[in-house]
Amino acid sequence: MKERIRITEVGLRDGLQNQSRLVSTRDKLQLADALMKAGIRQLETVSFVHPKAVPQMADAAEMTAGLPQRQDMDYLALVPNLKGYERAKAAGYRNVAVVIASTDTFNLRNIKMTRAEAEASCREVIAQARTDGMAVRAYISGALACPYEGKTPVSVVHALSASMIAAGATDVAISDTIGAGNPAQITDILKPLVHDHGAGIFSLHLHDTRGTALVNAWAGIECGLRHFDASIGGLGGCPFAPGATGNVATEDLVYLLHEAGFDTGIDLENLYAAVEVAEAITAQTLGGKILQWQRSQEHRAQAAVCAPQDQRR
Repeated sequence: MKERIRITEVGLRDGLQNQSRLVSTRDKLQLADALMKAGIRQLETVSFVHPKAVPQMADAAEMTAGLPQRQDMDYLALVPNLKGYERAKAAGYRNVAVVIASTDTFNLRNIKMTRAEAEASCREVIAQARTDGMAVRAYISGALACPYEGKTPVSVVHALSASMIAAGATDVAISDTIGAGNPAQITDILKPLVHDHGAGIFSLHLHDTRGTALVNAWAGIECGLRHFDASIGGLGGCPFAPGATGNVATEDLVYLLHEAGFDTGIDLENLYAAVEVAEAITAQTLGGKILQWQRSQEHRAQAAVCAPQDQRR
């Protein structure tokens, strides 16, 4: 039996939050349906933030209400504070995510708190969520580099991870928010964490700004991680991290894992169909390297069929 790797699809939240073209609730639900048809079973769907801060998430409650209630689906909502948590709870979520960035500057730009204030807020949300019987993911944002202060010291990531675990987080997502990391950094961060806490509590959230997301994911696999985030078609970018592009494309990560002998439970052909939905609702061309290659092969095959008989000899 092939070893299973779990993928959390973040395109609906992280992928859409920075889009300049407002995506309707109906279109978001259409994309969610396409992703579920591909075999995605964990979706980060919305964030309960102030609509002025992230206009794309203004319909978080309406989006949530339209999602099918399925026993085999895990829906996840990002909450920046206790108020956001209460909104997520009222909407019916049983899984929420908090976020703390690696530096004061990034936290202030992202959630208008210092790092110490953000840590206290995360601990408050986690405590309430655990009392309510909810699972809580903690994002360590800017874990490899901060868009304002540069490379992040490994000791900072270790300290924040330990703090969130001690508070009761059930998943700690080491997040390369601006896609500035490399495999050596991933290893330096993860090896001590896995040694101290085990691999099962950690996941990797990798943006592909510099084209290193897949090699960083593989470094995570070699450290024992079996849980990764990805975004359909490579959608994404953070409104508070200038220059950051989307997460690793889901279809690229799935292709790599399948070729390497892992199981994800996700159908690659149906992922391609989901990319087409994402392209339609965002009015842009999307897709990772594997989809570009797939399309080039289809074009070549079509050209060969359409070529005159004498050109085929």
